Amino acid sequence: MRELCTTPVRRTDAGRVCLCGIAQLVVSMDRLLRYFLTKFIRRGTMTFTTAGGTTFTCGDGTGDPVSVRFLSTDAERRVLLNPELALGEVYMEGEFVVEHGSIADALAILMDQPEILPRWAKLQWWLRYLVRHVSQFNPRSRAKDNVARHYDLDGRLYSLFLDADKQYSCAYFESPDATLDDAQLAKKRHLAAKLLINRGDRVLDIGSGWGGLSLYLAEVTGANVTGVTLSNEQFQVSNARAAEKNLSRSAKFLLEDYRDVTGQFDRIVSVGMFEHVGVDFYETYFRRCAELLTEDGVMMLHSIGRSEGPDATNPWIAKYIFPGGYIPALSEVMPAIERAGLLVCDVEILRLHYAETLKAWRERFMARREEAVQLYDERFARMWEFYLACSEMSFRKQNMMNFQVQLTKRQGVVPMTRDYIFREEAKLRGIERGQRPRLQIAGE
Repeated sequence: MRELCTTPVRRTDAGRVCLCGIAQLVVSMDRLLRYFLTKFIRRGTMTFTTAGGTTFTCGDGTGDPVSVRFLSTDAERRVLLNPELALGEVYMEGEFVVEHGSIADALAILMDQPEILPRWAKLQWWLRYLVRHVSQFNPRSRAKDNVARHYDLDGRLYSLFLDADKQYSCAYFESPDATLDDAQLAKKRHLAAKLLINRGDRVLDIGSGWGGLSLYLAEVTGANVTGVTLSNEQFQVSNARAAEKNLSRSAKFLLEDYRDVTGQFDRIVSVGMFEHVGVDFYETYFRRCAELLTEDGVMMLHSIGRSEGPDATNPWIAKYIFPGGYIPALSEVMPAIERAGLLVCDVEILRLHYAETLKAWRERFMARREEAVQLYDERFARMWEFYLACSEMSFRKQNMMNFQVQLTKRQGVVPMTRDYIFREEAKLRGIERGQRPRLQIAGE
């Protein structure tokens, strides 16, 4: 390649001039990639092969080696200009391939570096941070559109990787060898124990998904549950499931925004929905919950959280997976709770539980990946694979977590010590063992 560029070329020989220019461009791109990637990747062992055929290895030589290849200079250029957005895009498009290892292995290295972001990408981060209020602005109409983008996909897709109850949020692994189904049941039980539900209590489930938690609370605790969702797909499945279980009188589901809910509730629970509220609506959210909660009521909020302060949503996730979504830091949530007049009674941080949940989802998805291709196409399957892998590694490598916050409107509503949680869980386990076998989800 170097000889080609140093050979004398006549100005009239347009073909040779063009070929020489392309070669110089390839060499320059290879040098840029090597320079920036070796500066960024300090841990692990990752070998890159460029579109021009150059191979170089980054890292300190530790861990299992991973080898990747760029198939075009355009893919290389895009990753250098905007790595947080472009890496996922070029993987979706098949222009960035993992030759040894998996995309999860590659992301485990890339997301475990001393600097979370490459230095050359920090300007874009600042720009995203400055405009994050615009991207997270979620009035009713936009909130519904954002939900439809993700949750109204073909329901068969979620059956490929979720547990039998279609719990699409962080599970609670009581032991390292717990199955995904066991861990999701433990999550529902853990939340129910903290809610201290009495038979006949009016319970509101904000962001009720496919109805699993609402149906559990209605069946196991004897509560009267109202679930609200903005997803047409989830709304229809939830009501069908309630009918199958003969729980339509005690578990009803509404296609409704949380801001439009009316009535009074003894208990409120919200799991995996708060990430879609948006920073500018936190106070609106908690004030509405305070208005809906009775004076002796208890609320449980379960959400993904950041351990390292406010941030901006990853641009690839925002564009392809969760438009309008944002993972909050507790420092952003607590002031809104305080201003709404709610009291924080308990906060529990679930650290690696979501990493294990996402690992289970990813492995289950990969085992049935061809079915996802048949439902959509190869590009979609690569997108979903990248989504599950990068989400898992954000919890495993970058200090994401889940928090469960227990809220009341006055003192003395919940016991002074946390021992009651374990007693309530034991009671709930006993009720679960006495139940009839679980019915299948409608359409399964």
